Amino acid sequence: MADQAPKKRIAIFGSTGSIGTQALEVIRANPDLFEVEILTAQTNDELLIKQAIEFKPNAVVIGDEARYQKVKDALAKTLVKVFSGEKALEEVADFDSYDMMLAGIVGFAGLKPTMKAVEKGKVVGLANKETLVVAGDLVMQKAIEKRVPIIPVDSEHSAIFQCLVGEGRNKIEKIILTASGGPFLGKKPNYLVNVKRDHALQHPNWTMGAKISIDSATLMNKGLEMIEAKWLFNLQPEQIQVVVHPQSVIHSMVQFEDGSIKAQMGLPDMKLPIQYAMAFPQRIKNDFPRLDFRKYPNLSFEEPDVKTFRNLALATEALFRGGNMPCILNAANEIAVWAFLRNRVGFLDMTAIVEKTMENIKFIPKPTMQEYFDSDGEARNFAASLINL
Repeated sequence: MADQAPKKRIAIFGSTGSIGTQALEVIRANPDLFEVEILTAQTNDELLIKQAIEFKPNAVVIGDEARYQKVKDALAKTLVKVFSGEKALEEVADFDSYDMMLAGIVGFAGLKPTMKAVEKGKVVGLANKETLVVAGDLVMQKAIEKRVPIIPVDSEHSAIFQCLVGEGRNKIEKIILTASGGPFLGKKPNYLVNVKRDHALQHPNWTMGAKISIDSATLMNKGLEMIEAKWLFNLQPEQIQVVVHPQSVIHSMVQFEDGSIKAQMGLPDMKLPIQYAMAFPQRIKNDFPRLDFRKYPNLSFEEPDVKTFRNLALATEALFRGGNMPCILNAANEIAVWAFLRNRVGFLDMTAIVEKTMENIKFIPKPTMQEYFDSDGEARNFAASLINL
């Protein structure tokens, strides 16, 4: 009987962010299928404490060590173990006590704990695209060696993953990543030069965290997704195409060598790919809103405007060059977005920062993991030097 199967023990890395909180909604709705084993947060101690009291995990990690005592005191009467600091993320990722890591930490910070989970032989539900953008070759090589499934949580990669189920022997001709176009679809540079933080955070279709919302507005998010897709699905750069699809109903498509195209569709709701990854290979019932085609009489598609949104062109360049170039791109972008969110640079300045950093950091064709970390640090320092901090 299915109801006698043991619960899947989930470790949510980044539990207070957009992905983490939605994952907990899925777990809350399916207490007979999932239980929470580990929760981690960087600075949001209040929410982490609330989550720990409700879900009673084995352990929590608060990344900011200054907040450790507050979390420790708040959970003193529970059985929850409390850890803090960057190193603790790797240490709990090395625990035996969970079945699946949901990797939801934003940015480069997610790489080390995710790699540790792969080395440990754990299933990874990957919502942190930067892990593969930065070191996709090494992460996927380790996953193959350890026979670890990496199940994508990004809606676009989840769509491709779903389209490929049952198609293992069939050759992919290309994949088509759909992009909403973000809040500034159709706008030109003379408009974008005046864009402010709050405007850029208002995505038309998706509810996401601040970093990914800005990346979506600049189309950098789609560029990072192209690089992630290369590694996830073992593709050549020329097999990856981006089309703008403003309705966000088709989440992505796969074209096979016979010319047939499969698409995965649905309303824009991140809980669906999160649930799919956590329950895979089963699909489980839910009460999420359903897509009604009668309300979408027109689905449209267009070329992305890479002259205006040059981040997508820069990411495509990094994809084709390979080596440490995607790592450099990502590091510079993280610094640029950080500065934009604090009103230190303008919207178009973010692209200039990324471009100059890519031009100035040494290119390494086949980096080691240490060289990836070194490149990341050098790129961050260079990008920061371009900003009036």
